Amino acid sequence: MNSSLRVKAARYLSALILSAASLCASAGNDDHANVVAEGARLPGDSIYQLPATFVDQDGKTFKLADLRGRPVIVSMFYNSCQFVCPMLIDTLRATQEGLSAEERAQLSLLLVTFDPARDDVGVLKSVATRRKLDREHWTLARTDPATVRKLAAVLHIQYKLLPNGDYNHSTALILLDADGRVIGSTPKIGQVDAEFLKLVQHAVHGK
Repeated sequence: MNSSLRVKAARYLSALILSAASLCASAGNDDHANVVAEGARLPGDSIYQLPATFVDQDGKTFKLADLRGRPVIVSMFYNSCQFVCPMLIDTLRATQEGLSAEERAQLSLLLVTFDPARDDVGVLKSVATRRKLDREHWTLARTDPATVRKLAAVLHIQYKLLPNGDYNHSTALILLDADGRVIGSTPKIGQVDAEFLKLVQHAVHGK
């Protein structure tokens, strides 16, 4: 299940890491070289190898590898979306609520905006507050447009900015293991995908 997504993510990440290593070698940048070296210790198909910095709803910077240690459901959204993205958040919440309290404690949820130009830290904070997304488990994040494109490619999520400022985009909930490897996904929103929920339960139990 989702083997093609894992293969595509691994190939794309390998290209990014090789590109980053080449740039660092030519620039002689020790800091960047250290980042690449740290990423090399991750599994080859981990999306946590993506060399990028994000900012969360509290204004704190982080890297994807900072999420390492427990399973994560990741997806992408944008605040001004009127229908699909609110439903996406509802589906994420319902999936989370389908777990026991002990299982919920072992799961993180990450939402990255397609729209960093408008979705600043204040907007992300407002979304989290309005939707009552607890900070302990939910991270809403923004990054630069180039990284948005890279992350979407790794997650195999398609999007396009429309002339009116909206985004045409695909939707998916993507489950990562504790090392950032894709182990499952579902395109279903509006209701909990029972098979996907089982994958989440297995992941939080380390199966």
